[in-house]
Amino acid sequence: MNQLEQLKQFTTVVADTGDFQSIKAYTPRDATTNPSLILKAVQKAEYQPLLEQAVRANPGASTGAIIDHLLIAFGVEILKLIPGRVSTEVDAALSFDTEATVAKGRALIALYEQAGVARERVLIKIAATWEGIRAAEILERDGIRCNMTLLFSLCQAVACAEAGAQLISPFVGRIYDWHKQKSGVEPVGADDPGVQSVRRIYNYYRKFGYKTEVMGASFRNVSQIVELAGCDLLTISPDLLQKLADSDAPLTRKLSAEAAQAAELDRVALDEKAFRFMLNDDAMATEKLAEGIRAFCADTAKLQQMVAALR
Repeated sequence: MNQLEQLKQFTTVVADTGDFQSIKAYTPRDATTNPSLILKAVQKAEYQPLLEQAVRANPGASTGAIIDHLLIAFGVEILKLIPGRVSTEVDAALSFDTEATVAKGRALIALYEQAGVARERVLIKIAATWEGIRAAEILERDGIRCNMTLLFSLCQAVACAEAGAQLISPFVGRIYDWHKQKSGVEPVGADDPGVQSVRRIYNYYRKFGYKTEVMGASFRNVSQIVELAGCDLLTISPDLLQKLADSDAPLTRKLSAEAAQAAELDRVALDEKAFRFMLNDDAMATEKLAEGIRAFCADTAKLQQMVAALR
């Protein structure tokens, strides 16, 4: 078996792309999107019709509403190619507004249901701010499953699990980027801080009995993926999926619920004050969370400009 086939023995493989044509070759169970991936996709000629159709079909709608229809159009097409779930992201500009995030999550699910997609096949992606986590807690009670993104620290992960979020997406590559830039040294394998962060979160969840799924995300190289074999899910870009498919090197399970029981971890007590202090005390997590929100907002603004140009 190639490495991708070996990985699928231990871990659910998720395609991290808005380019749904590229999904077919790798037969992932799920797929994830975000504003940056959708922006990248609609700049390709084959996806321009989706953008044009979203504009034409909603002549009196706001730019934001048209983008919502565009996100659902991509999600619907992706769901035709996979057996599982697609993740669709709430506007990052709402990351500090619980009520608006809840309203947007409900609106996105309503659009999917109007398109004939059951809510069980959709994960609403929300930034793992305190406000976003509270929104997820409300949405989960409505039967709307949430994928907590821009997650860089254990305190974010613990708060998400205690809120009952369906899934979290800890960002391996962006943690790696921060430490590489600060130290000037390229971390490798098990010494990679991004890998270590996901391993710690996975072990914490399994040791203390949380049901929230862990999906490692934002990978920079195959080594990071190999080191997290056994994680519940891994969302992987098409180029790295291809590298896994092209390699016959042996791949062994690195994470398991059984091994997590032996991990030396203390339970974290969290309320809002403790969460904000712990997040603030982690320079990497604070910087990367803020940077990620800004970047997604910037790419959403570019999408808005593309919509405006077609109206």
